[in-house]
Amino acid sequence: MIVVAIIALLAAIAVPGFLRARKRAQGTSIKNDLRLIDAAVDQYAIEYNLGNSTLTFDQLTRYFKTGTNLASGGAILTGVTYSGSYPIGSLPKVPSLAFSQLSDVCDDAFWSPYPTS
Repeated sequence: MIVVAIIALLAAIAVPGFLRARKRAQGTSIKNDLRLIDAAVDQYAIEYNLGNSTLTFDQLTRYFKTGTNLASGGAILTGVTYSGSYPIGSLPKVPSLAFSQLSDVCDDAFWSPYPTS
């Protein structure tokens, strides 16, 4: 009985830390996706000699490695999809779904330099 109680106590201590680390890793994955989107926007602008234009996500997909989350349009683990428009010269915004799901472990400082709204 004591062994079961000790195992339950250890599980009660470890599980919240594990869940927090998992959410933080999902946030890091989304932040990396934002970096790749930003690089794709820059690459597209250089390739087509564009100044102040707005690009769609579909225009950027050819700059993502095939088989990755971005190539298929979203982050599979969190259900976040990337779509919409991306103005040249500005940073992509954190998807509102990702911000609301991960706000307890990923505050505004975590998402820097990407805007959260």
